[in-house]
Amino acid sequence: MSEEAPVLAERDGPILWLRLNRPDAMNAYTAAMGAALAAGFRRADEDDDIRVVVLTAKGRVFCAGADVSAGAGAFDTASGEGAKNFGNRTEGRDSDFVSAMMDCRKPSIVAFNGAAAGVGLTLTLPCDIRIAADTARFGFVFARRGLAPEAGSAWFLPQLVGLSQALRWCLTGTLFPASEALDKGLVSELRPPEALEARARELALEIAENCAPVALALTRRMLWRFGPQATPAGALAVDAALNIALGQTADVREGVSAFLEKRGPRFPGTVSADFPDTPWWRPAG
Repeated sequence: MSEEAPVLAERDGPILWLRLNRPDAMNAYTAAMGAALAAGFRRADEDDDIRVVVLTAKGRVFCAGADVSAGAGAFDTASGEGAKNFGNRTEGRDSDFVSAMMDCRKPSIVAFNGAAAGVGLTLTLPCDIRIAADTARFGFVFARRGLAPEAGSAWFLPQLVGLSQALRWCLTGTLFPASEALDKGLVSELRPPEALEARARELALEIAENCAPVALALTRRMLWRFGPQATPAGALAVDAALNIALGQTADVREGVSAFLEKRGPRFPGTVSADFPDTPWWRPAG
């Protein structure tokens, strides 16, 4: 019998649900899971009918971290077991799914149905909105395993919660409750576990039914690209030109008409056909 897919992908109207699917192993991360996540986000980016991605997990744990079933040598990617779980030194372990998440032009929501630690937490940081079950726990536990933060988290985490808080969590490696994650801004809201998916769906539909896909794609790129910069100069260099171009589109005419007529919008623009060039998205070099 073939092994089940490490990530389940399910369409729900304009939503693509991606569910980590190793519940018997506490959804522990492997290279196959990373590859499946990358494929899911690329699928969302290419399909105009998908408007929002929601990432969650099967079972009671979101992701307990890396698969350490190989024992003390589980992270040795020069050995057979480490390479099987995480890829080899030349392939790298995390850049593929991180790039896919960042480059996806559709908004993403994470619904932490349970505990998330190590890579099980850092793999969510490139996503846009995070909500959690009020019973969830979190931990950036790398230093306690003799490892350094990965999946770009040394950049992502300070952007989200500030350098001081990122240092505290990473240098102690402690597990912390959902209430602390909410208080420090790692997640934006808590729900009882049984209500979490319904709330994630509600948020996804609020986005999908009210916002223009092209405008959403540009907005997330602008915030991720320019938000961390020390001055508004980068944003100012592009935002006026973008809005001049957008102001001539059918999407803006529809958005204004829907507002004046007090009805829901029906935006005709698509990411595949109408997304403008964004040479500023990736830094040069």
